[in-house]
Amino acid sequence: MSHLYEKINNGDVYIIAEMSANHGGKLENALEIVRGAKKAGADCLKIQTYTADSLTIDCRNEYFRINGGLWDGKYLYDLYNEALTPYEWHKAIKDECDKCGIDFLSTPFDKGAVDLLESLGADMYKIASFEMVDIPLIEYAASKHKPMIISTGMASVEEMRDAIDACHRAGNSEIVMLKCCSEYPAPWEDMHLGNIPDMREKLGVPIGLSDHSAGSLGAIVATSLGACVIEKHVKLEGVESADSKFSMTMDEFASMVTDVRNATKIAKGPCYDLTQGEKNSMIFRRSIFAVKDIAEGELFTEDNLSVIRPGYGILPKYMNKLIGNKAGRDIKRGEPITETDIP
Repeated sequence: MSHLYEKINNGDVYIIAEMSANHGGKLENALEIVRGAKKAGADCLKIQTYTADSLTIDCRNEYFRINGGLWDGKYLYDLYNEALTPYEWHKAIKDECDKCGIDFLSTPFDKGAVDLLESLGADMYKIASFEMVDIPLIEYAASKHKPMIISTGMASVEEMRDAIDACHRAGNSEIVMLKCCSEYPAPWEDMHLGNIPDMREKLGVPIGLSDHSAGSLGAIVATSLGACVIEKHVKLEGVESADSKFSMTMDEFASMVTDVRNATKIAKGPCYDLTQGEKNSMIFRRSIFAVKDIAEGELFTEDNLSVIRPGYGILPKYMNKLIGNKAGRDIKRGEPITETDIP
């Protein structure tokens, strides 16, 4: 069983540190990000496997120019050339992951990328939101019989089901779908994390979050709603890239990991068993005590009984059964009323 599914089946959250373009064009930065992600507590380091030519063509008409947003005015080919992780770096990054003891994951964007990752011994595959409508790519990656993590930004429920069906056709049922808002950065009001439990019910697979929002809050809320995977972009201080404006520093990421791990503990349930700490606190609950000396045969009244702390007496719900009845024994002030005192 994969490390991913071991964590999911254990009720833990699997945390992915997404490097993307944040190596800033230097292999030494990429390797430092691997080490930083491991130190911060991530389960997995993720890169992206593409060339500009595998994503688009070098064309300068209006169709290939970005209008608005973080990359306004850039041509797609130029953006992808700037942001890519060179294929010749992949083995060094995978080797560094193995050395550090952190899982290695990548997003392939064509069949050639899948083949490269297979040659490196990839343990699983990630499909990006923009590619989740590329059913042939999903089928090809799924045919390798490794776990599939699929982001769902911009997708309808029908399109999500199409992607799952593609995996099933390839004989692969180890699928995790990630709720995702494909905005960079994603504003709170567009996150719709309430979809997470609904997606789990509708799709019948584990659900996580690919988070492009600011800070840790999205990841924490998602975890509390049942997300079993959190993916977040990480960067090095002072390294600028196409993705750095919506990425976390390593210190911020480490804090998020701690918060997510704690949110997992906080959100566990349902469980109505008393904790040991609550058992220790039981004695400070209210119960019925004699607040005056009561002689045998004397009537119990609201004047000689009271509901007070601590909890050595019987529960307050028995007060009405006592009032107006005779005491069967002498009871001193400050003694608890017991079950034997109930008529």
